[in-house]
Formats: sequence, structure tokens, C-alpha cells
Amino acid sequence: MNKYEVMFILNPELSEEDTQSVIVKFKDLIAASGEVEDLTEWGKRKLAYLIQDFTEGYYVIIDFASAPDFPMELDRVMKINDSIIRHMITKKE
Repeated sequence: MNKYEVMFILNPELSEEDTQSVIVKFKDLIAASGEVEDLTEWGKRKLAYLIQDFTEGYYVIIDFASAPDFPMELDRVMKINDSIIRHMITKKE
């Protein structure tokens, strides 16, 4: 199992319930294929530049361990979710 970190920015116009449901959805997805080590919510922050016409976004960081093929699946699922305006998965040393 390798260690990874995923950072994603959610649409700031989502309600509090919708925001939490998206976070729980991805936390459960990661937990099903590996183990979640840490989940950090930074909350709404101003973006450095416009992303999809948004000036701010809701930041979430999840540290997890999984098999090497899982990050590709996570990336695929995040790309098709309309609530996520940007995401990045990195492998930790």
C-alpha cells in the first residue's frame, strides 16, 4: 500500500448538507479501497485565479493509503463529479 494525498476544491455555492455529503462520499470511497489516515477541511478560501467562474472554493484534503491502481479510479470519479471544480492527487514519499 502506498500513501497518497488528495486535495479537492468544491463548488462554493453548494449548501452545507451537499458539501458534507460530497466529502463523506469520497471519504467512504477511499475507505472502501484503502484506509483514510486524515481528513482536513480548510473551508471556503479565495482562489488565486478564476476556476469555472468561481472566485472562492471549499478546500478539503484527505491523506490515505491504498493500492497503486486506486488513485486512477479516484481521479476518474472526481472528474465526472460536478461538485468538484478542481482536484489533485499526489503520492507521498
